[in-house]
Amino acid sequence: MTTPIGNSVLSTVNAGGAPTMGSRESDELRDNFMTLLITQLQNQDPLNPMENNELTTQLAQINTVSGIEQLNQTMEGITSQITAGQTMQAAGLIGQGVLVPGDRVLLEQGEEGVAHTTPFGFELASSAESVKVSIMGGDGQVINRYDLGAIGAGVDSFRWDGKTSQGESAVPGAYRVRIEATNDDKPVAVEALNYAMVGGVTPPDDQGGVRLDLGAVYGQVSLDQVRQIL
Repeated sequence: MTTPIGNSVLSTVNAGGAPTMGSRESDELRDNFMTLLITQLQNQDPLNPMENNELTTQLAQINTVSGIEQLNQTMEGITSQITAGQTMQAAGLIGQGVLVPGDRVLLEQGEEGVAHTTPFGFELASSAESVKVSIMGGDGQVINRYDLGAIGAGVDSFRWDGKTSQGESAVPGAYRVRIEATNDDKPVAVEALNYAMVGGVTPPDDQGGVRLDLGAVYGQVSLDQVRQIL
């Protein structure tokens, strides 16, 4: 009679072995599997031989192990290439200004009393008939308000002139930006963006991908959070 290959061997090959085995262990498992398969074929009952579909299934199971190993090796190579490319891309941003999610805008007093503000921006999920920007103080008071009209979907950057709604120069310091967008009087999804300078790059680790160092105020952000390079 036909003696089937043990379920424990097949289970190890098909389920548990592939993700965790090293190359040597996998080779040994394949050798054992083929030895058992050949022994089974040699000792099968001529009047009750192994069905073709049984043989095909068992051969497919051992090929699955080899395929998973090769796929894992290929994916590791692709991942390494992607990571290296992201690191090089991030390194090229050092010393440049970027727009990332956030609602801060800074007003500084420049030379000869000229006010200087950091850029800000926003990202619209879809076109809006009306976009309004409010510059707000730390206490939530509106310092100035701007109606930007209709704007298409995507990222736009702007710069506040540092003036209050009365036309006076605002006090230097940190302010916040509030964006309101509507279309047919219905809200449009919008994300505020603030400016930051890239000071360094942190290589990827087990916790995630490449991260940009934006200094003590903004901390670190992932590369995919950069919406625009200024």
